[in-house]
Amino acid sequence: MGDPAGVGPELCCHMAADPVLNAHSQITVYGDPALLQRVAEHCQIPLPSRIHAITTPIAAHTITPGVVSSAAGTMAIASLDAAIDACLGGQEDALVTAPIHKGAVHAAGFRHPGHTEYLAQRCGKAKVAMALTGPSLTVALATVHRSLASVAQALTAQELISVGNLLHQALRMRLRRPPRLACVALNPHAGENGLFGDEEVRIIRPALAHLRAAGIDISDPLSPDSAFTPKLRKLYDGHLCCYHDQGLIPFKMLHFHDGVNWTLGLPIIRTSPDHGTAFDIAWRGTVDQRSMRAAVSLATQLTSD
Repeated sequence: MGDPAGVGPELCCHMAADPVLNAHSQITVYGDPALLQRVAEHCQIPLPSRIHAITTPIAAHTITPGVVSSAAGTMAIASLDAAIDACLGGQEDALVTAPIHKGAVHAAGFRHPGHTEYLAQRCGKAKVAMALTGPSLTVALATVHRSLASVAQALTAQELISVGNLLHQALRMRLRRPPRLACVALNPHAGENGLFGDEEVRIIRPALAHLRAAGIDISDPLSPDSAFTPKLRKLYDGHLCCYHDQGLIPFKMLHFHDGVNWTLGLPIIRTSPDHGTAFDIAWRGTVDQRSMRAAVSLATQLTSD
């Protein structure tokens, strides 16, 4: 259910009550039943019929919508852990996570940058990738939650190869054909043969050669200022990006309301809406459901592939 003080519980209630989604999947909400009851009453929506109750020392009445707290973080972590356990144990086919608030979960003892890194540890996977997908663009990130100043030093051929492989495998499964991938360069004009940085020559091109030798169809480094034009978006099925905002700025311009966060490389299917806890509108019954609905739909699609 995500952070109980945010829009996650409301979104979960909406998804569980959606007849279209439930025609293709059986949705179980992992969370605190009393908290979900409070949210359902506030928002005047049905309480989910299938709730996997979590147990925490936190009383539901102590959670205040829109307020960051360690109590809310404790509930969020407990619901996430229970859902991960169910997926790893085969009781559930896919995991859709509602947004967590990093300040709240860190106050509760969470020591990971976000969902992606925590899922990798829980699932015993050293190599996973963060991807965002929507109707007209899919991006995967070679580096994720780090400062822009540290990206060039952190970018390695091995990381590009790893994420490129994961993106290829995921899209091949989803599209049921070999995908065409674009690689977005790090530097302006793809470095101009070393004039504006040598990462393309020293790191990126060797990684692309390795991927091609493995049979992956991927472009040369594309200049970042033109890699996301309508023509190139139609030409490629996915974009391999060097850093967080390089991929997320164009993605959110196109798919702010219907984008999905998709974790690649896990032994379980995991998706989530591409937005945060939205504390300013929590428990008001006004949350935009499109991104969460897209996340559930993608998870359902992937379970059938």
